[in-house]
Amino acid sequence: MNKDGAFLVRDCSLSSSSEPLVLAVYHEKKVYNVKIRFIESTRKYALGRSNDMFDSVAEIIRHALIRRSMATETTRFDFLVIGGGSGGLAGARRAAELGASTAVIESHKLGGTCVNVGCVPKKVMWNAAVHAEYLHDHSDYGFDVGNVHFRWESLKAKRDAYVSHLNRIYRNNLDKAKVQNIQGRARFTNDPEPTVEVNGRKYTAPHILIATGGQPYVLSDAEVPGASLGITSDGFFELETLPKRSVIVGAGYIAVEMAGILSTLGSKTSLIIRQTGVLRNFDSFISTNCTKEIQNSGVDLWKNSQVKSVRKTDRGLEVTLVTKDPEKKNEEEKIDIIQEVDCLLWAIGRQPNTSGLNIGETGVDTDERGHIIVDEFQNTSRPGIYAVGDVCGKALLTPVAIAAGRKLAHRLFEGKKDSKLDYSCIPTVVFSHPPIGTVGLTEEEAIKSRGKENVKIYKTSFTPMYHAITSRKSQCIMKLVCVGKEEKVVGLHMQGLGCDEMLQGFAVAIKMGATKADFDKTVAIHPTSSEEFVTMR
Repeated sequence: MNKDGAFLVRDCSLSSSSEPLVLAVYHEKKVYNVKIRFIESTRKYALGRSNDMFDSVAEIIRHALIRRSMATETTRFDFLVIGGGSGGLAGARRAAELGASTAVIESHKLGGTCVNVGCVPKKVMWNAAVHAEYLHDHSDYGFDVGNVHFRWESLKAKRDAYVSHLNRIYRNNLDKAKVQNIQGRARFTNDPEPTVEVNGRKYTAPHILIATGGQPYVLSDAEVPGASLGITSDGFFELETLPKRSVIVGAGYIAVEMAGILSTLGSKTSLIIRQTGVLRNFDSFISTNCTKEIQNSGVDLWKNSQVKSVRKTDRGLEVTLVTKDPEKKNEEEKIDIIQEVDCLLWAIGRQPNTSGLNIGETGVDTDERGHIIVDEFQNTSRPGIYAVGDVCGKALLTPVAIAAGRKLAHRLFEGKKDSKLDYSCIPTVVFSHPPIGTVGLTEEEAIKSRGKENVKIYKTSFTPMYHAITSRKSQCIMKLVCVGKEEKVVGLHMQGLGCDEMLQGFAVAIKMGATKADFDKTVAIHPTSSEEFVTMR
């Protein structure tokens, strides 16, 4: 035995043909098993499955013991948040304001999906697309703008700089709130009390919040041959140039927004949908109109279609589609090929971001898709562990996660035992072309819950005044869903120019229980599109 510092090491030699050797190391009255490998190519030693190299057995064992000692030391907080996205940061900062010692664990950039690969950079791209639309109208309004050139590279540089600026703001806000930022991936341990390990160190708290968000669903090559040749919405923000030929797969809001942005900025774009319309979870009035607007805008819409395979060629991707109308059962499937595709973007849904979290150790219940199941107070099935945001699979919106995180903090650290988020009447905007605004029940949902005889619908369709003198036309549609004798407004749906900025005020009114009579008693603002909501008959 050789004495080396505070531990004892048995002399050993490993040859390239040796199996990994397990050493029994005596340190501080304890025996540790340390597995080491000899790497012939480098003539060095490696610890377990790690690729970290060491010159001697003594050095590798010293490293192993340091890791062990770090892992046995557990740092305690009042509130431990896993995930530095919108919901996690909001909950952490509010808890700190209320006096709780708080830490946020994040493996990537602060801000989560919204700031880095979601709402914020998407809105920048949509703003650029709106500029492109207005360029078509300049001559109608008397402007001679001549030749205008769009530079994707310039837009991307400014967009990315803005996102980086927001990352710094989030970090500064945590510092100001005295919230500790722990960089790394959290993994639940099998300790008796809920504990996570990050980079070899353990952290625990009586209250642990899981706010890890979601990520795009990715098809495997086994499901669709060549699927990995495509990108997701995350990859969209990495594109260095505007694709000449784009194919978007999906019928949800992300697919609609991506297709609209790319097409409006000049990419020849196809949208592949499995059924006959987009946004099928929205009111049918909106779904039908948005599908029509997409087609009118020049997007090549493939209905009742799916991607069969993807192949890389010298001229780009070759996307093979299969189309089958379910109404025509005797009709054979039709095969088509879209060639020379620069950008194939899958927008076929999102999944909870829980990979590597080792959530099974906690006893926290999840649904069949892996979303964490919570009650109305964001409690999971394990006392002391909570979840908010996209990881729960309900109302996947940034302001929802923020509000839920703050409500939870007030309940845990301010004694407001009834503090919880009301998930009803949540306003939503889709940044399509033109934009969509919706809040409350769809007509279909109202009929299902209240009965057709108790539901009254008011709706209208018109050309906004802006388009009165433009050659480019786009309709505005509006709908009110009312229930009962008092005609309480339980749903409001619209698509048209300005509907994104129009919605918030109406959402307040509906949340307060406004009736159709309240709308009627409100004096209209003329000439605006919004006045239609208070003049409907």
